[in-house]
Amino acid sequence: MKKITSLHNITGRNHGFTLIEVIVAILLLTVALLGLVSLTTMAIKGNAFNKTSSTATTLAKDKMEELKSMAYTAIPAGPTTDNWAADGITAGSYFTRTWSATLGTGTKTITITVSWPPSRAVELKTIRATD
Repeated sequence: MKKITSLHNITGRNHGFTLIEVIVAILLLTVALLGLVSLTTMAIKGNAFNKTSSTATTLAKDKMEELKSMAYTAIPAGPTTDNWAADGITAGSYFTRTWSATLGTGTKTITITVSWPPSRAVELKTIRATD
């Protein structure tokens, strides 16, 4: 009896992928890409927060240096507020910077708070002695 052999049996190799192999490969790539998208989104949000926080800290430091360079008697006692735009240069309403000086025994405690939405803030304090 003569055995019928197919071309597949003669060459001994497969010529392609099965549908299940292709679906599994696509599923694995999809999961990996979704993980990368999530990671990228978190990195972008973190960078934006760090930029905003750095801008707020710079605004607070600038005002602190300005108040420290004033004469002791010229430092305003009451709370004072000004507003700044998101770029930290032009006047606007994104950042709210508040500062005050509390009188102590021969000293003033200067407190500067820069806040921005949603409920974030940077606070710097220093003690200034009489001249």
